[in-house]
Amino acid sequence: MNTINLSSQDLLWMVLEGFAVLIIVLLAMPWLIRVLHRLKFGQTEREEGLASHKKKTGTPTMGGLAFIIVPLVVYTLCSLFSPFKMDNNTLIIWISFVGYGLIGFLDDYIIAVKKDNTGLKPAIKFAMQSILAILVFFLYQMHNSTDIIIPGTGLTVNLGWFYFLVVFFMFTGTTNAVNLSDGVDGLCAGLSAIALVPFFIFALWQQMFDVAAICFLIFMALLGYLRYNVHPAKVFMGDTGSLALGGLLAALAMVLKQELTLIVIGGVFVAEILSVIIQVTYYKRTHKRIFLMSPVHHHFEKKGWSEWKVDTVFWAFGALFALIGLWLGGM
Repeated sequence: MNTINLSSQDLLWMVLEGFAVLIIVLLAMPWLIRVLHRLKFGQTEREEGLASHKKKTGTPTMGGLAFIIVPLVVYTLCSLFSPFKMDNNTLIIWISFVGYGLIGFLDDYIIAVKKDNTGLKPAIKFAMQSILAILVFFLYQMHNSTDIIIPGTGLTVNLGWFYFLVVFFMFTGTTNAVNLSDGVDGLCAGLSAIALVPFFIFALWQQMFDVAAICFLIFMALLGYLRYNVHPAKVFMGDTGSLALGGLLAALAMVLKQELTLIVIGGVFVAEILSVIIQVTYYKRTHKRIFLMSPVHHHFEKKGWSEWKVDTVFWAFGALFALIGLWLGGM
């Protein structure tokens, strides 16, 4: 039976910091949207994209800046006098969250300036993601084990330097999978918020309250952001937000020793990236398509689903996968 020894004082600090983040994001978003409008940092829809999405061209992007900066500033400032401090694990989480967000920001900035949807060259973007994954691995293995836990069994396997491959594919795979889910208003932010819940609980079970506080703060920031991102969206997170969230989930899985459980918790993200891989592979071999359009959320839009229906169904599956992951990770 997992127990949580969180003191009432720690709980109060966590709640206060979380609601401070929520209020600041809610108040800051209208200002950020106006600034992004003034800078003409708007969404550029793909020519081959859905016709219903063409009207989104010009909607401000880079909204992910809000749910990256606000929790980071609140956590950092409060760490000076609150129980939640910076240590090696929390530093790794923030470096991953902000670092991948910076890569996404550079991509978004190039797209906004050039007014097309190319952004960073794929090879350069992947190289930057890879370098950051390598950096995070070396920071992590200096103070932590290279064990992985087999979900549902309690068995532990020490991978040694092979653990590097797990971390590399976990970070590059998760960031790209979360990025692909950012194609429907509210979808990526909602799925990410849901995925944070089991990691928050894992952190409480493991008495890693600093990590739990980070999960809670970013969860509250995403709730504030969703107020402006649900359909019809007034702002998009851009790669700034989606890559940051992917890096965050990968870092949480690593420091909480839930590397394999992440595959289950992020089941919808896995389905999104697999739909693209399957579609591309099948089309190259047969010149036919399995899905009407990939990633798979666009397939359902093509079948007539509204964006809100896509959100609710995908969020429901996200919650189901999160519960299964929580059960497996807690065994």
